Amino acid sequence: MIKVFIDGREGTSGLQIEERLSARPDVQLLSIPPEKRKDTLYRRDYLNKADIAFLCLPDEAAKESVILVENSDTIIIDASTAHRTNPNWTYGLPEISPEQRKKISQSKRIANPGCHATGFILCVYPLIAKGLIEPNSLLTCTSLTGYSGGGKSLIARYETEQLKLLAPRPYALGLNHKHLPEIKAITGLDIHFYPVVGAMRQGMLVSIPLFTAQLNGNPCPLLVYELLTDWYQKCPFIKCMPFGGDGCLEEGFLDPSACNGSNRLELFVFGNETQILLIARLDNLGKGASGAAIQNMNIAFGLPEDLYLQ
Repeated sequence: MIKVFIDGREGTSGLQIEERLSARPDVQLLSIPPEKRKDTLYRRDYLNKADIAFLCLPDEAAKESVILVENSDTIIIDASTAHRTNPNWTYGLPEISPEQRKKISQSKRIANPGCHATGFILCVYPLIAKGLIEPNSLLTCTSLTGYSGGGKSLIARYETEQLKLLAPRPYALGLNHKHLPEIKAITGLDIHFYPVVGAMRQGMLVSIPLFTAQLNGNPCPLLVYELLTDWYQKCPFIKCMPFGGDGCLEEGFLDPSACNGSNRLELFVFGNETQILLIARLDNLGKGASGAAIQNMNIAFGLPEDLYLQ
């Protein structure tokens, strides 16, 4: 049995992780008494007797929890942004490369990626690695996400004032979104990022427009599609959808919620002779958060990567 403690289980990510793990026969969830969840001594005890601890906390609280861990065998997966660019932590996106997956399997400190960052990185990383995108390229990205990514307060507002909030709502307009540092750390790119909250609870579309002239060799969209398909062919949760979205569109529209409830990430390539559009579709609470955390747990314990995940 894997003993699991979720520090911050009352938050959106914590509840999702607990729900996903509660049915697993190989997991024992360590539940701290509700009245003791902010008691440092209790939290220290639970953190140190766990085989793995998920930190679903604000950044500063996550850093404090790490300090409490004295058991060298306890694996920590941090869902906050606190350690994503820390060189002493492993970035938990195994699809980057076989080497990254191996690092996760050997690490005791794993930083779970951000949802927007996951979509962007998985779209462009193979193109950077293959030399199609230069490290000094200036890219833009628009990401439409469900309101659940904003936590309990935003969820409550949308679900009580739904009629007032139907229109898409851009945010992080200071152009300093918290996922930008990890995108820079993994891809080397400084990007112009435009996130938007939609009226749906879950789901997201991360979109990157490109001109073929921006890419080395001026590749056609089909070549880019084939490169991505080859890169991710052994990744159980990443699927390159039919080129041009053939058979995947609903009356010409792309549904942002089609991966909800799963750990899947679907990649789309659209384009013509001069332009390419890359889109990653995922559940912001799945591959963008709790699903990815459990995927990293499976890898860290040497289990099948897709065990009890879909």
